[in-house]
Amino acid sequence: MIVPSAYYRPLALGAPAPFREPPVKVERMIHFVPPHVEKIRNRVGELATQVDVVLGNLEDAVPADAKEAARAGFIEMAKANDFGAAGLWIRMNALDSPWALDDVIEIVGTVGDKLDVIMLPKVEGAWDVHYLDRLLAQLEARYEIKRPIMIHAILETAQGVMNVEEIAKASPRMHGMSLGPADLAASRRMKTTRVGGGHPGYGVLTDKEGDAPRAFYQQDLWHYTIAKMVDACAANGIKPFYGPFGDFSDGPACEAQFRNSFLLGCVGAWTLHPSQVAIAKRVFSPDVEEVKFAKRIVDAMPDGTGAVMLDGKMQDDATWKQAKVIVDLARQVAEREPEMAAAYGL
Repeated sequence: MIVPSAYYRPLALGAPAPFREPPVKVERMIHFVPPHVEKIRNRVGELATQVDVVLGNLEDAVPADAKEAARAGFIEMAKANDFGAAGLWIRMNALDSPWALDDVIEIVGTVGDKLDVIMLPKVEGAWDVHYLDRLLAQLEARYEIKRPIMIHAILETAQGVMNVEEIAKASPRMHGMSLGPADLAASRRMKTTRVGGGHPGYGVLTDKEGDAPRAFYQQDLWHYTIAKMVDACAANGIKPFYGPFGDFSDGPACEAQFRNSFLLGCVGAWTLHPSQVAIAKRVFSPDVEEVKFAKRIVDAMPDGTGAVMLDGKMQDDATWKQAKVIVDLARQVAEREPEMAAAYGL
């Protein structure tokens, strides 16, 4: 346990102080890029204008003999591109792998000033976050990095789910968490080979009524875990994300899964294929009518103090703060997408 007086203390002399409140950023999709593939790496500059987060994937889906090439490719693409409003992340290799330490040391040492978030796989407990937290502070101090690099945990083991609350509050560097359904399914010994989404064998039957056929309704294997992750994140002021949806050919199912997670409280999802980017934009963008009402609150209370009546409901400093978050997110969307700017009236 970190005592409250030490929670926001830098963990190395010369490291930047942690954020007391994470920056407000729209992160509807975390778009995965394989940095060892030159053809894709060369399109990253254009990609950064289309997505909210560009993530260089160094872990799963990168063959063992391409790990060092992926790391070098990420450094090359980070140096070569201006990412503008898009976030720049990596998914490093798991802490028990032979590549993890070099991932952090080499990337932070060369492009740490451009890196926003490190996604940490297979987080089992707060101890994993504490290790990376201290290492990042030491490297930030060594390389005079002025802005703290944040940590995003992937929830993909049974032990991680058991310790999700401790993980969420492990460090002020915590940015958020993502569901990792494939590895979690293996860890739990679940009987599915699907990457996210429902399963045709997991469902409920309607009640029996004589000899009439009974309808079967497919259910969501991940509902419990997403809700538990959302609670841990919301209680600690960090962001919950849905992870991957593996069937690129089934857009409607992907959209249904993203929307379910959005309704449960997730703020974004992973996109592994270009076709999923538009789906994530559609599902996770702030609602037009909600933005218009939030803007009315902000306009009615320019300095955020006092109270006003709008449509028969009292709005005060607390609702102003909520409205300000929505309007700030909408402005970020509007800056990137003219059609949304028109819809929002911004």
